[in-house]
Amino acid sequence: MTAQTASADYCSQIEVLRPVLLKYARLQLRNPAWAEDAVSETVLAALEKPQAFAGNSQLKTWLIGILKHKLVDQIRRNSREMSTTASSDDGEDLDDLLFAADGHWREMQHDWGNPEDALRQLDFMKVLEACVEKLPGQQGRLFMMREWLELESDEICKELAITPTNLWVILHRARLRLRECLQLGWFGAPAAGGAT
Repeated sequence: MTAQTASADYCSQIEVLRPVLLKYARLQLRNPAWAEDAVSETVLAALEKPQAFAGNSQLKTWLIGILKHKLVDQIRRNSREMSTTASSDDGEDLDDLLFAADGHWREMQHDWGNPEDALRQLDFMKVLEACVEKLPGQQGRLFMMREWLELESDEICKELAITPTNLWVILHRARLRLRECLQLGWFGAPAAGGAT
């Protein structure tokens, strides 16, 4: 099977995952052009041999496995250039990259936001995590699978052998318990209509 005969669904799934692959490659190679080359080679390999994907893992996992080999190939091909770049990095080049001759930033810096808001959000996440840990076993597990791991409902139902209706009832109850816990632990007041 060639790239031309691969199913449209398979091709579209790969295209959706391309940004994830590119982000991973950029983090590994620190060179956008090399990262793009490695991702293109990965996508091409996946499209040329779609039958190689046996479905034993998620498509994303399989593609990252291919990408890892392509990254190693990129590093080998460009190792000479990488070593000369690394040896000439004495800190002065960084200043030239970041600052113009007049001492101002070359690019507008991102707004880092309000540190107090960031700390407040971090504190909120700690309270939320504590509330999730207090959920009864199955409620907590289902909530984590659906909301934090972002698994699809049908995947959860299949794995836990429950019906979609049962899943939604359990999730609804979990959300009600979380709401009450957050009202007490974060907002400092009992939820309206909840237990006091």
